[in-house]
Amino acid sequence: MPSARQELLRLLAKKSFRLGEFKLSSGGTSDYYVDCRTTTLDARGAQLTGKVFLQEIRKQKWKPKAIGGLTMGADPIVTAVAVTSGEINGFLVRKGEKQHGTGQRIEGFREEGARVVIVDDVCTTGASTVQAIEAAREFGFKVVGVMCLVEREEAEGRANVEQAASPAPFVAIFTANDVRKVHRPVKLGKAAKTRRSVKGVASSPTFAVAAICEVCGRQAVTNMPRNRCQAHRM
Repeated sequence: MPSARQELLRLLAKKSFRLGEFKLSSGGTSDYYVDCRTTTLDARGAQLTGKVFLQEIRKQKWKPKAIGGLTMGADPIVTAVAVTSGEINGFLVRKGEKQHGTGQRIEGFREEGARVVIVDDVCTTGASTVQAIEAAREFGFKVVGVMCLVEREEAEGRANVEQAASPAPFVAIFTANDVRKVHRPVKLGKAAKTRRSVKGVASSPTFAVAAICEVCGRQAVTNMPRNRCQAHRM
């Protein structure tokens, strides 16, 4: 039987990982996208997320009184951990101060001086995680640890988060490469996979992804094992 961590990784690879050409919040482009919320908001995915994050928190011996992060990526993680633990409270950080009512930016658990862990779903540039760290400290929380579900290992995200979190450590449950290794692209039907001859050269199978060649940037005709155009498919 797979561990909770292994099962969560497989679920992320199946539900959250997509190959294609995508524009990122950082302004750059990528040949893959990880939408963790399709996993963290899944019934089984929420159970696994709460269990895996809680295991890591206990392994690190942070002993937080609460866990929180910037809405919306952190929301399902915060809820999953709070419910699973039965003792760690949750809080959410608004992207801006509330313009009515109490006008507060921290929602949920609010106890100055409390030990807290900041969480996020995906870390690319780390901007949302850094915002949450800064808001938590401004409120008066003691940040003892920072976690993300998937780290993309690019755009200096880890360095940015580690600098903002210091002296608290930053832990990534998985890297995007971990998820990519488990992901299995869904092939089209048998008719779509039939090879056709173009000027005497057999074409590669077509897959259900929109991608560009990682070598030259032209339209890819295969993603097995990597995105390649007709000229670079070998």
